[in-house]
Amino acid sequence: MTRMNILPFIDLIEDLNRELTPAQRHQRVVEAIHAAIPCDAVALLQLERGSLRPMAVIGLHHEALGRRFDIEQHPRLSNILTGDGPVRFPADCDLPDPYDGLVEGGEEALHVHDCLGCAVYVGGELWGALTLDALTPDRFDGLKLTELRAYVAATSAAILTSQTIDALRERAAHTSEVARHLIAAAAPPEMIGDSIAMRALQREIHTVAPSDLSVLITGETGVGKDLVARGIHRHSKRADEALVQVNCAALPESVVESELFGHVRGAFTGALRDRIGHFELADRGTLYLDEVGELPLSIQAKLLRALQNGEIQAVGSDRVKSVDVRIIAATNRDLQREVAAGRFRDDLYHRLSVYPLSVPPLRERGRDIETLAGHFLERLQHKLGYHRLRLDREATTLLRDYDWPGNVRELEHMLARSALKAASEQGRDAGIISVAPRHLDIPQAPRAESPEIPDEPIVETAFAGKEAGLREQVDAFQRQLITRQLRACDGNLAATARALRVDRSNLARTLRRLGIAEPTPERGGQAVVN
Repeated sequence: MTRMNILPFIDLIEDLNRELTPAQRHQRVVEAIHAAIPCDAVALLQLERGSLRPMAVIGLHHEALGRRFDIEQHPRLSNILTGDGPVRFPADCDLPDPYDGLVEGGEEALHVHDCLGCAVYVGGELWGALTLDALTPDRFDGLKLTELRAYVAATSAAILTSQTIDALRERAAHTSEVARHLIAAAAPPEMIGDSIAMRALQREIHTVAPSDLSVLITGETGVGKDLVARGIHRHSKRADEALVQVNCAALPESVVESELFGHVRGAFTGALRDRIGHFELADRGTLYLDEVGELPLSIQAKLLRALQNGEIQAVGSDRVKSVDVRIIAATNRDLQREVAAGRFRDDLYHRLSVYPLSVPPLRERGRDIETLAGHFLERLQHKLGYHRLRLDREATTLLRDYDWPGNVRELEHMLARSALKAASEQGRDAGIISVAPRHLDIPQAPRAESPEIPDEPIVETAFAGKEAGLREQVDAFQRQLITRQLRACDGNLAATARALRVDRSNLARTLRRLGIAEPTPERGGQAVVN
């Protein structure tokens, strides 16, 4: 006759107040049952997608923990899960036993033994099963089923406690992650510059921000697409929620889906616990997909479904979750060309580019270059502990006339290098550390020097002679038009640029190409040409 030992039962109740991991709680459950009910094997199994997975065992070979018992292939386990209360199988039951060859001390097939099990419910939902096996056929004859039900109830309580603690930890981690994104987005984004192009961009940001339209930000590398995304979020109705940024280019294809949509424990090798994806983190907020053009086609299809339906499904889960997310995407690729080449889905492109925004390159922002340089130098002098950092006149001109293929990011990094070089040369304790052209990593082209061009009227035809081609005639026309406008503006290059409706830096480059030297005070504001 088997009698239940009540002491392990009391210990299991006391465990509810202890700080234990889920694995420790599961093991404590099987240890307590093994101590309370003399038997040869105890197993606690969790139901996962049609299979029972051993979470803790006693009396079974360790390999049992790696098994997944398909319910359809194991009628004993199926009967336990569907039974109303504890289910005991007769010693001569002909149903195959899932533990054949797995019970320690019973290497042969378990033809005659005592076996019982009970479904475990947690929070009213089927969680899994508890099984007990004894090599002696009559081991459980004296066991009172009411006592076994009490132990199963204690098991359910222990699992519920573990789940509650896990949920609280997960919620705390979620809250912490959201808070981190909130803090990152809290600092007001600084979009330095007052050029025509930047004022137009600011108007576009304020137009689209209050809506929930998807925005596709395009522009060259380094132009500040991140700042534009932060600006849209900051002026949106979701500004108090998280702005979650995902760098699509930095994610290996094998983990993109998990990063975006999350995964459940056991979904793949290494998935040791449930993980929340970026879509769920951004719920009620904004999800910023940086470098979206780098996403593989397989993920593009799943992203499209999430955008269309507002529903996501974690990897390995059958559960669909609804999310309310505003999408901002950015890319330095020409997505229309990518669509034509079959590398980007046409339907996803149109879903993302409901409101397209193009960020101008630095070379088209005129004197914003000088403003940005001052902003970066001010930050650098505080960061590096210098008294004052300044650009000399020639360095300013050089920055203004450079093409900036790396845009604002290149300017920032170049100034950081230049400040270090200038400080090394002049001493970090100098009252003013002056950054000169020699400190900048910009190739300097020699300035054209020649006599002044005579004041002559614009000629309507034959600008460069009868044998000249279209290019030569266009250059001759530009040369005469620009020099005439320079004289009308008393050599003021900025005024000339405004009159001709071009950016000052573009005009300066055109002057050099056409052999016209930029007016300087030394020349009395007069332009000269070759």
